Amino acid sequence: MADLTLTSNLYDPDRFYATLMAVHDGLGKPDSDALNARLILILANHIGDEEVLNTALHLAAQSGKPEE
Repeated sequence: MADLTLTSNLYDPDRFYATLMAVHDGLGKPDSDALNARLILILANHIGDEEVLNTALHLAAQSGKPEE
């Protein structure tokens, strides 16, 4: 698996989170989901490394599963 930064790497993560929530404000679920999908594709294009992206997808999928 590719190396992926998993520790906090944002100067002000709370401010970014607030901004993220603000762009979703007033959107219904379908529009919010579409915004998230566009954001993911924009960031994936910026990263551009398929191995890193696949690692991130794997980790995200694993973190959403209930523990057995």
